Amino acid sequence: MSESLAGKVAWVTGAGSGIGRSTAVALAAAGAAVALTGRRVDMLEETAAQIRAAGGTALTAPADVSNAEAVTLAHAMIVDALGDPHILINNAGWNERYRHWRELTAEAADRLVNINLTAPILCTLAVLPAMRRRREGVLVHVASVSATGIFLASGPIYTAAKYGARAMSLTLNAEEGIHGIRSICINPGEVATPILDKRPVPITAEQRAIMVQPEDVAASVVFCCTQPKHVCISELTITPTDNNFYRADAHAIANRT
Repeated sequence: MSESLAGKVAWVTGAGSGIGRSTAVALAAAGAAVALTGRRVDMLEETAAQIRAAGGTALTAPADVSNAEAVTLAHAMIVDALGDPHILINNAGWNERYRHWRELTAEAADRLVNINLTAPILCTLAVLPAMRRRREGVLVHVASVSATGIFLASGPIYTAAKYGARAMSLTLNAEEGIHGIRSICINPGEVATPILDKRPVPITAEQRAIMVQPEDVAASVVFCCTQPKHVCISELTITPTDNNFYRADAHAIANRT
């Protein structure tokens, strides 16, 4: 039977838009009190207003989650207002427009690693002690299908960082499962979110329409978080049915005479 999220505290990073906003709204609808973290206060407030309008509980705790001190302060604010998080959604992510080896800069590479890998590590470290004491906790890391193979559109450093996040999740299960802590790595394929605006080649509205939508990923997060405590969905990959990565080859095969 599914576990109820009533009375639970969920901390969502990157909660101002896209997958983070949809996940925060879905967790609140399932009964959790939700803490919202991101760098843009106005976007967080929009998410919070949406949750409150539906009768849910939301707290904004703005922070740059790639900064250790900022994570510590945001976590303390959440604990003081809502209590220790039962659920952490490491969703904050970033990609660069100029992302490939021939155009990559050291500064861009640093940002990619800090936001996509260092940030989930820092947030995880913040919540683990209380989860161990409680002997219960759910960690969800929104990685990418780029953590499961090489897709050149993603760029090399984004790919490396997401592989790292996936490996981090697997090690958490290996070490922390004995404490009742579950770590879930969700690997979305192309999702129609604002991060697509960073693509070197623009994405059309028609292309976005057949992609996975943020609400689809959010529903999967809630599903994973509400499994019985003895069940851990360690990995979940979500892709569009008509997958852009294979579309051209699939049509070529279909059109063979």
